Amino acid sequence: MKKRTLVLTWCVALVLWPVVMEHPFHASRPVLGAQQDSEPEIRAELTAARQMPAAMVARLTPVVDQAWTGFDPAAALAQVEFAARYWRLAGNEGYDATLDRVRDRLMAAGLKNIEVETATEPSRGWDHSVGTLALVREGQPDLVVLSKEKERVALAINSMSTNGRIDAPLVDVGRGQAGDFEGKDVQGAVVLGDGSLGGLFRAAVTDRGALGVISTSIASYIADDPDVLQWGSIPYDETRNTFGFKASRRAAETLRTALKDGPQRVRVEVVSTFANKPERTLVYEIPGRTRPDERIVMAAHVQEPGAGDNASGVATLMELARSLGTGVAAGRIPAPARTITFLWLNEISGSRAWMARHPDAMPGVRYMFSMDMTGEDITKTGGDFLVERWPDPGAVWARPWDPHSEWGAGRVRAETLKGDLINDLHLSVCELVATRTTWVVKTNPYEGGSDHTVFGSEGVPSLLNWHFTDRYYHSSLDTADKVSASEMRNVGVAMAASAWIMASADEATALQVAELVASAGRARVAIEQRAGAAMADHADALAAWKKWSAEAVRSVARLITVSPSASFAARIEAMAAGLQ
Repeated sequence: MKKRTLVLTWCVALVLWPVVMEHPFHASRPVLGAQQDSEPEIRAELTAARQMPAAMVARLTPVVDQAWTGFDPAAALAQVEFAARYWRLAGNEGYDATLDRVRDRLMAAGLKNIEVETATEPSRGWDHSVGTLALVREGQPDLVVLSKEKERVALAINSMSTNGRIDAPLVDVGRGQAGDFEGKDVQGAVVLGDGSLGGLFRAAVTDRGALGVISTSIASYIADDPDVLQWGSIPYDETRNTFGFKASRRAAETLRTALKDGPQRVRVEVVSTFANKPERTLVYEIPGRTRPDERIVMAAHVQEPGAGDNASGVATLMELARSLGTGVAAGRIPAPARTITFLWLNEISGSRAWMARHPDAMPGVRYMFSMDMTGEDITKTGGDFLVERWPDPGAVWARPWDPHSEWGAGRVRAETLKGDLINDLHLSVCELVATRTTWVVKTNPYEGGSDHTVFGSEGVPSLLNWHFTDRYYHSSLDTADKVSASEMRNVGVAMAASAWIMASADEATALQVAELVASAGRARVAIEQRAGAAMADHADALAAWKKWSAEAVRSVARLITVSPSASFAARIEAMAAGLQ
């Protein structure tokens, strides 16, 4: 999943999750006027501008072939199915079992340079074996409304064990706003409301002494299914046996229908555990042949309960690492000049921890790719494959032909933009892979929220490969049957090829990349000149795209892995100058 707020530790992240998870994302997607170019037309125009030179295609083809044949779709799907059985949080059984299964597959392929790194401080690693809420019915068996067996993720993270079953009054506070509590005694009760889980918990439990809460809140774009719910978190409090539940529409209707007949009581049983074990990160590296201290980093986060989010990212990275690593080891493709580093970790805090453990490596990290929600079956989830770009002017100046996802725009200031080749090079590679299949490649401006944000904040050009808007995002229905093995392979092959070329660019390849980036830059400038001319911010956006595109061409100086010829810099500068 993507997080809107960066956090330094997973503990803080758990506190913030209710706010992050339930934020009503409503990114503006302006309607194009009849006189303007359409989004598909402009996407096609940019794809044509990014067409890879034939010589570069020839150099990449053996890598794409190896990545394609070496990527086992069935094994990737089996990894998703295994991980999706668990509520994975750093330190708990499911997180560690998922990590170990990836490690074992890499080792079984004969790969070396595999290590599990551990944090110095323990992680809580919450999990639960029982999480049940039932209506108490006089003279009849309890009516189970929410349970781990039915919804799997209805119980909120950090819910404490009840030490047996507890009975309590059920109180409905409607929307859950301050005024909705007036005249209602919630002391010692279980409170039902439509507000966010975190907000409802603070109002009912922290401020008014309720035992626990049931929240019905759900993002507007989630599937219209009466049985779907989105998971959440409550604050950790070891002094009180508090708990929280997320409820589906059907579950909430069951509770509210019962309340129409008079006061009701619910019976709650929670059995939860906290592992308090160090957070682990799995690291695999393909050592660089001539520049081992320079790196391309790829990361997938392990935690969360979903299949798409992010068991699919874990499985995609596993198979691309295995296919690329075995291809290099067998000599089927050349070893990269730079080291390629693969990380399976805890989102955000894991990236920061890896940086802290490897301060000497950070200056050599040239590029970074985050893999989050890479395997969604778009026919079932509705989530397009997207490359979320390194911040460019599209993140500052909104354009209808370059829309944000439902996640919404990130906080990007114009003065912080710095052009880089990573966007157009990776999109070009994705589009090359797409010529083999019916894969549809789209892109969105920078929004932030996953591990690419962490590396990007350190000045490392970084981007995200993901799918959105997924109608099952963070929900009880994010299950393995909605993951596509072919989608994982498409993303994995494109990632493998991008990482290899960025780790292996000689002078000829670097110049071809510069030409590709310059061509894409000219296309974007032309689009802004043509389609954006009627917009009030046109002059600023146009100037920004010219500057950013020229910087992106000049950034090719960081891509080359050999000593450049005397004419290299002059040729790059001539291309960049043509954009300004």
